[in-house]
Amino acid sequence: MDEALNELGQQIAQAFPTDVTGYSVNLGELRVEAEAAAIVRLLAWLRDEPSCLFQVLVDITGVDWPERPKRFDVVYHLLSLKQNQRIRVVVQTDEATPVPSAVGVYSTANWFERETWDMYGVMFSDHPDLRRLLTDYGFEGHPLRKDFPLTGYVELRYDEEQKRVVYEPVTLTQEFRRFDFLSPWEGARYVLPGDEKAEAPPSAPPAPKPGS
Repeated sequence: MDEALNELGQQIAQAFPTDVTGYSVNLGELRVEAEAAAIVRLLAWLRDEPSCLFQVLVDITGVDWPERPKRFDVVYHLLSLKQNQRIRVVVQTDEATPVPSAVGVYSTANWFERETWDMYGVMFSDHPDLRRLLTDYGFEGHPLRKDFPLTGYVELRYDEEQKRVVYEPVTLTQEFRRFDFLSPWEGARYVLPGDEKAEAPPSAPPAPKPGS
């Protein structure tokens, strides 16, 4: 299997010598890295090339690497039923540079790209309807970015007086707690809540000395 995937990776790299920046086979999976500007041509070739026929787009998703200048990986998972093979195509982009939309190659890319935009904020140029898919229309931010706060920015509730959904700043009903990860047998170095109410056990009488 790995040998066949290596041959496929080499074939793709030879077909796109300036657009494919590398490929690797790991754990029985082929990963192809390419320039974002060439993604439409590459996907169309992978779909139509008789030795490939990756006619099923399984998914499009993102990976956030905040420390990189191009912080996002956009990942395409393809399936060839004819060849019984899978492939992963990865391109990189930043927050301001859109990736060409693959809707013209795979119609299923429509909702996948909308989800990637919603969760990561990755833009896709020439998308027919790039809007949020999983969050509300007034949602702020992109939840799967690693710098997105765990509590979010706003919370919503239904207001009985106004008879509509209202948005309010996030308020925490309970303070964040400091957790002690010591083993219970080691014992904490402070009085646990409630322990101050416990009565001290009566002291045991001294043990009798031998011979007494």
